Amino acid sequence: MSVIAIENLNKSFGAFNAVDNLNLTTKDGEFVVLVGPSGCGKTTTMRMIAGLEGSTSGSISIDGEDVTNQSPSERDVAMVFQNYALYPHLTVYENMAFCLRVRKWSKDQIDAQVRKTAKALDIDALLERKPSALSGGQRQRVALGRAIVREPRVFLMDEPLSNLDAKLRIEMRAEIVKLCRRLKITTFYVTHDQLEALTMGHRIVVMRVGVAQQIDTPQNIYDTPINRFVAGFIGSPPMNFLDAVIERSGLLTGPGFAGGVKSALSSRSGAILAGVRPEHLSPASEGVAGREGTIRGRIELIEPLGSQMMIQVAVGPSLVSAQFERGPDVEVGRDITLVHRPNTVHAFDAKSERSVLADAQ
Repeated sequence: MSVIAIENLNKSFGAFNAVDNLNLTTKDGEFVVLVGPSGCGKTTTMRMIAGLEGSTSGSISIDGEDVTNQSPSERDVAMVFQNYALYPHLTVYENMAFCLRVRKWSKDQIDAQVRKTAKALDIDALLERKPSALSGGQRQRVALGRAIVREPRVFLMDEPLSNLDAKLRIEMRAEIVKLCRRLKITTFYVTHDQLEALTMGHRIVVMRVGVAQQIDTPQNIYDTPINRFVAGFIGSPPMNFLDAVIERSGLLTGPGFAGGVKSALSSRSGAILAGVRPEHLSPASEGVAGREGTIRGRIELIEPLGSQMMIQVAVGPSLVSAQFERGPDVEVGRDITLVHRPNTVHAFDAKSERSVLADAQ
């Protein structure tokens, strides 16, 4: 197990800052997920930790040892790539044994370690096959096995599940989480999929244009996003945003919207962006339009989701999404009043887009 400390880390390509002043210290055996849209700097950060990319400034330490200028082989990290990167002419056994042979392990040690790792990954029956004879999920397990077999200080995983189908991705992410918890090896995991980030990480680093917007637990990022970008990126379907005003009474008002906000905002007034998640909205009972905590609009689209449905509602100039259990009275073109759960409305400054609640604290 290892602790990684990243201090004031920067990477520039000419005038472009790919990573801008990143600071992060992991816990021993922690699973950290880097998430964000394409081009946000998450893979560049991973490559700098691995030593595949030099930093412009800042430092990276592993267990107190400064490895900023060390080669990848000196850092004792193992990386799993998006494209598996298996040797096509070698069997599964030979792929997993390769790095141990380079390290001059004995034949008996190699055999014992490869077979133990293969059994843990449920690929012990595939050891004599070559990669071309394996499914996508099996190849991914082999790539993981090749990283695990030498018991590195740190795992680095760069979108390892992006080539798999949806069902297999769900299965494999559960396997990766269980495996990393069992091995207790500090892990960095890069993904653009916020659902993977929420379900896998002990902590999440949400990145945008090279800057870490928020570093926190999945639940805290979902419940208390630091700004509009984090609020809109984390959560599926994404958060709704409405122009609104905080009245001196502490209530939010706006086109088709009236709702109570958290008490921390009661001393503030003025224009804001109100945010509410689709899963926190549900149809209100008749006769409550205009009351505190409601949104009123016309249904524009209905998307059946099996036991639930997603609807889009025109509220003034905005479209609001709501997700709830199926109801018989929901039809396109009809007016609907939605009510939100208590204390689930977020407020963001209209100019800076930072959370008003975070600034109040």
